[in-house]
Amino acid sequence: MSRRFQLVDVFHEQQFSGNPLAVILDAEGLSTEEMQRIARWLNLSETAFLLPPTARDADYRVRIFTLEREMPFAGHPTLGSCHAWLAAGGMPRSADEIVQECGVGLVRVRRQQGLLSFAAPPLIRSGPVDEPTLRTIETVLQLDRSRFVDVQWVDNGPGWVGVLLASAEEVLALDPLRQFPTRVDIGVVGPYPPGSPVAFELRTFFSDHKGGIVEDPVTGSFNASAAQWLLASGRARVPYVASQGTRLGRSGRVVIDQDGEGTVWVGGKTTTCFAGEYVL
Repeated sequence: MSRRFQLVDVFHEQQFSGNPLAVILDAEGLSTEEMQRIARWLNLSETAFLLPPTARDADYRVRIFTLEREMPFAGHPTLGSCHAWLAAGGMPRSADEIVQECGVGLVRVRRQQGLLSFAAPPLIRSGPVDEPTLRTIETVLQLDRSRFVDVQWVDNGPGWVGVLLASAEEVLALDPLRQFPTRVDIGVVGPYPPGSPVAFELRTFFSDHKGGIVEDPVTGSFNASAAQWLLASGRARVPYVASQGTRLGRSGRVVIDQDGEGTVWVGGKTTTCFAGEYVL
């Protein structure tokens, strides 16, 4: 049986500078084990599988897999899946928004000025970080906690804990461990000087299925939760553009805005780079 797929570049400045996503269309009939095996073989940070919705108000359903596990939500798979669904002929119920069904429920996606943006889901964990987690962060980042401006749980599904440093320069200088025995999901953010083309530099580090520490090129979920944190604390003003992937040779760009109802929107460019079929 043949199934369609697309490889989508998400949050890019120029093509091939963002975070690649494999989107498997027509994924009905694939088991969880088959999806996980495909995701590991493709060896991208995430692979998305599109399915018919089960929620009445949703346009499509997506299941998102890393190399290690299924995720209830992730940012660049949300925008990349929506892009692929539209490019494959998907017709949303509403002219204004597309509604995605995933593990955290329904996520709204809108099209404006050539960008797709998703509504940041609410945090499922927030607030101060416990002492054992602080020690883990110090060890993994190889940075004394005296350099931390703030640390908070900012988990919207993947498990993020956020670390604020004093500057983008300090974020870019980080040289974290390559291995750690327990799971970590750490996002780090630091501001650029006023008047810079971008407002913040972000980096994210998480465990793979073999215990290695992986750096993600561009992470929509952490950009979403970091924006909620930075805006609520008065450290950021909208709209702003965040940079990610610089140390990996990428030029990821994430556009953050907030509407009159307080919803944070996370957007970026999305482009299908390759499309075809595979036989399973």
